Amino acid sequence: VQLQACGGGLVQAGGSLRLSCEASGGTFSRNALGWFRQAPGKEREFVAAVSRWSVTTLYADSVKGRFTISRDNAKTTVYLQMNSLKPEDTAVYYCAAARAWTATMGEYDYWGHGTLVTVSS
Repeated sequence: VQLQACGGGLVQAGGSLRLSCEASGGTFSRNALGWFRQAPGKEREFVAAVSRWSVTTLYADSVKGRFTISRDNAKTTVYLQMNSLKPEDTAVYYCAAARAWTATMGEYDYWGHGTLVTVSS
């Protein structure tokens, strides 16, 4: 599975962005999908995950209520709608795919290259 994330950019605090990640190869609907992020000088961390048929979603406490993960299996694309952005959301955002439902970063098998989100104060 190859993943390509896009949609990052510069936004003011309080603004919104929507990230997209298109997959190719493999069987998209079989994979759990997740978003992770890595801020400058920090370790990569979990942001959100969605199960194969969108039955289950999971969010990090830091983004709960502000971010929404969704997927369109017909378009083999996963999205991350980010609202009420804060400067601390500044990071490179990565999409990833796993063979089974998980929020554990090490259990994701496929990774995209990442897209930079910068939130100015």
